[in-house]
Formats: sequence, C-alpha cells, structure tokens
Amino acid sequence: MHRAEHASVAAAHPPHRRWADGRCVVLDGGVSSALDAADPDARHAATRAVVTAPERVADVHRRYVAAGVDVLSTSTWGLLDLADATTRPPVPWVEVARRAVRLARDASADRDVSVAFSLGSAAATGERGPEGVDLLARAFADEPPDLVVLETLTLLDDPLRRTIDRLLGLGLPLWLSFRRCREGLCSVHGEHWGGPEGDAFGRAARRLERDGVEALLINCVPLDHVDGWVSELRDYVDLPLGVAPNLGYPTREGWRSAPLDAAEFGEHARRWRDEGAQIVGGCCGVGPEHVAGARAAVADRPAGRARPVPDARPPAAPVEAVFPDDGERRRELYPLPFPDTATSEGVFAPTQGSLLVWRHLFRERVGAGGDCLDIGCGSGLQAVQLARNGARSVHAIDLDPSAASDTLANAARNHVLDRVTSEAVDLRRWVAPQRYDVIVASLYQTPVDPRLGSPERPADYWGRSAVDHLLRRLDELLTEDGIALVMQLSILSGRDTAERLAAAGLVHRVVDFAFFPLAGHFADSLEQIRRVEQDSDAYHLRIGDQPVMVAYLLEVRRAADGRATIPPR
Repeated sequence: MHRAEHASVAAAHPPHRRWADGRCVVLDGGVSSALDAADPDARHAATRAVVTAPERVADVHRRYVAAGVDVLSTSTWGLLDLADATTRPPVPWVEVARRAVRLARDASADRDVSVAFSLGSAAATGERGPEGVDLLARAFADEPPDLVVLETLTLLDDPLRRTIDRLLGLGLPLWLSFRRCREGLCSVHGEHWGGPEGDAFGRAARRLERDGVEALLINCVPLDHVDGWVSELRDYVDLPLGVAPNLGYPTREGWRSAPLDAAEFGEHARRWRDEGAQIVGGCCGVGPEHVAGARAAVADRPAGRARPVPDARPPAAPVEAVFPDDGERRRELYPLPFPDTATSEGVFAPTQGSLLVWRHLFRERVGAGGDCLDIGCGSGLQAVQLARNGARSVHAIDLDPSAASDTLANAARNHVLDRVTSEAVDLRRWVAPQRYDVIVASLYQTPVDPRLGSPERPADYWGRSAVDHLLRRLDELLTEDGIALVMQLSILSGRDTAERLAAAGLVHRVVDFAFFPLAGHFADSLEQIRRVEQDSDAYHLRIGDQPVMVAYLLEVRRAADGRATIPPR
C-alpha cells in the first residue's frame, strides 16, 4: 500500500479521496459515447446536450451511479471549444457549466458520490482557455463541483503550466489526465506521437506533485497501452495514480466499441490495481456495465506493486527482397502507356513513391478480376491503373474532397469510371463495407516534432501515424488471400513495421524500391528525421550533396499458418 494510503483520518474520506482509506476510487466512463451521439465529434455534442437534452445526460449519470462509481464527471469536456451561442436558444457557456454540475449532482443525490468538473485539452491550448478558467470561479460560486479534472492532455508545456496555476487558484482539488503510455504520447488509436523521453515526464510529474496537483491519470488510450504506466511513474511520485482507457475508436458513423464485456474489463481493472492504480475508470466506449465490472474487480482489493514485463519476442526470419523481372519487355513501352490524369490545385500530385507503386501495378497487372481499395488516392493514379488492369471494382478514399473528385474525373478520362468509386473520408473514422483482394497505399509519412505541429504538418514524432493505422487495419480489410501494397520511406523504421505486421499475423516482402529526394516538406523536418534515425533503424542516404531517401514497396499478406515472427530488438 502506498504512503498516501497509510494516512490516518478522523472520519471517512470523501469518495474522490477513498484511496486514503486503502480503497480504489472508481470513475465513470465515457459520457459522450454512452449518449450514443450521432455526431462523430461526440464529446462536443455531449457538452451541447447539457442544454439540448439534459434528461438524456442525467440518465447517463444515473446509470453510472447505479454501476457503483465514486466519481461522476460532468458532460463538459468540450465546453471551452464551443462558442457562446452553440445551442438554440443560445446559452452562455458559464451557465452551461452551472447546469452540468447541477445535473451530475442531482443524478447522484441518493448516493455518496463526488462530482468532477471535466475540462478537455482546449482549456490549456485553446484561445478561450485562460479566460474560461478564470470565469469558472463565477460558475462554481453557485454550483461548485468537488474537484476539477483536466483531461486528454499531451505536451506539458508553458501554456498548460499557466492553466494549471489558474485551476489550482480555484481552491478545488485538481486531477490531470494525459494521453500517455510507457512509450510516451499516445493517441486514441494507439499511435505514438512523441519520441523517447527517458525520465522527463516522471520529473515533470514530480514538479506537478510539488505544485499541488492531487492526482495524475492517463485516459483516452487503448487498453493494450495501459500496462506498466502506473508502476513506472510510481518511481517518481507519491500522489495517487489512475487509468481511464477508451474502448474502441471514432468513425464517421459514431463510436465503434471494442467487443469487451464487463467481466473482461474487470480483469483489466484488477491488473491495474495489482500494479498500484488508486483510481480506475474509463473514457469513450467504457459504459456503465464496464464500470460495474471494474467496481466488482477492485472492491476491497489492496493496491499492489506489480511491475509488468514486456513479452519476450522470438527472432524473426530475415525480410526477403524480391526484385522485378523483365516482364515489362513483353509490352509496348515506347511510349509508356501512362494514364491520362490531371491534378487540381492543392491535391497531392504523384511523387516518386506513388510512381513506384504505379510501376508495380502496371508491370504485374495487379488487381485483375478483384475488388480493390486505394487508400490516400490523391488524383487517382493507382485507382485508374487497377481498373485498367481489369479490376472488378476499385474504391478510392482520401481525406481531401478535391482528391476524391479528381479520382472520378481521371477515371472518366481513362474510360474506367464504371468500375471506380471514391469518397472523402479519414481512414481512422472509415467503416469498410467489405473486404478487398488488393489494397494499395502511398501515405503521408514525415516525422514532425510535436512542438512544431500544424494542420498542414500534423505532429508525429516517428512519422508513422498514418502508416501504423493502416497496418493495424489490414487484418480486417483484406480478404483471406488478399495482398496490400504499401509504400514506406526509409526515414521510418523498417524494424517497427516488421514488428507491427508480425504482431497482426501478417508477413511482408520488398517487391521494389526507388530513390526519393529528401526535399520540400521533408527538408523542413530534417532535424526531426535525424532524431528518429538516431533512435531507430530509419536512415537516408547522401548522394553527392543531395540527401536521398529510399522508397520501399512492401507486399503484405496473411501468414500461411496465421503466425508471423517478430525481429529481435
């Protein structure tokens, strides 16, 4: 049992401090996903529901209370992202804050439950954050919560520190919750946004403890990224530590929950408690039934001191490099029968990496007779070639609506529009209507320092976010005998790719490669690329005075026996 749990008290502690009595504090789960909001940006919809559908919010609160929570969170995560007039009739957000506390308080009136006022990361980074936090004092004068929890935080930078100071000035207990795991910054999809930190976050957490923060948690990360975080951070701090992972991920059709029942979630909660967690709950996708499972699993269970050890990885067979033969000589190549395409302003035009993929499709006649998917289609070069090769159908997706339009226009130019469809969608939110025989992907992959990220160049320490999300989804997207052709640049770790594919039961081989100048936006990220290369097997070449990457074309398919080996570190 930790030092904080040995404290002697004259009377029972309030619910949010039951760790001091040796008990595990149980939080609620995801209010937004429990509301089943149709809006993909559900956490903002849940905040609006405080005004537009208060009884629905109250019902969700009551269900979590019935599940046995000690702490109930207000439906205000997205409050500071919203303009003053976000509802009809318009209600100022200070009043929304009051109503949200009142809803939670009334829903838990018959139980001994603490109310936590929830704030999202916009309180630390948004334009309204500083002013909003100052004005919360006015809302809390009439409807005070028992504590404030600032959630889904990433970087511990100067703006966040200023926000923390303001929140501590409110005189209420403050809990901070980060999107982190043992490997650093982590997304809802399990992507790692940051690089190696050593003990940097632990030392920062120690400063937060000295400043007066009452508890530290992680939230909004997948279940398989939780183990080990509590025991690792316990080396640095004595304050209470907690976990609140998500179950599933957002799609454009709403939240897609992982198939986990209450007992299974309870087993996870028991493991976290055995590791030393003093607070256990959930984020999006964690419903009242999961919380009830956690409550049953940790009831009267003392905090442990377990230190999870990563599973040992067996050695892997070397990656086979297969080079193209001379089959293209059997075709008329002069002039080259290249598709007739046009690219709108702002749409990614084909690069050397895209042309590498196209050459393989053309040479091997990939896609004939099959159902195909082009991910990150750009102007549609690959989709058009798959159709020209005789594909039964080709579906092309891209974040950019102009790219989806260009793809259809270029399919018409090449007389294959009858077999090509397209849509503008984020792969992370896309629900596939079927499995595919062939998948091609040439995705954005540029390491970007998290401190320098922007909408045009999203923060991505390793440059792998898009590629890794695709690799995780291949198992559900491919038919049993399907193949995926994925372009990977050498500035990404080849070993990490092999590990992720092997873990999913997939095998791969290199079927071609080409050289790609490290110029343009890549050159803007050269410093970050060098950091990645220092910490992994990523690399680039220098030919004369020109830095050059290698673009590899990987052919991915299921392992013959359903298993794949993972290369040793």
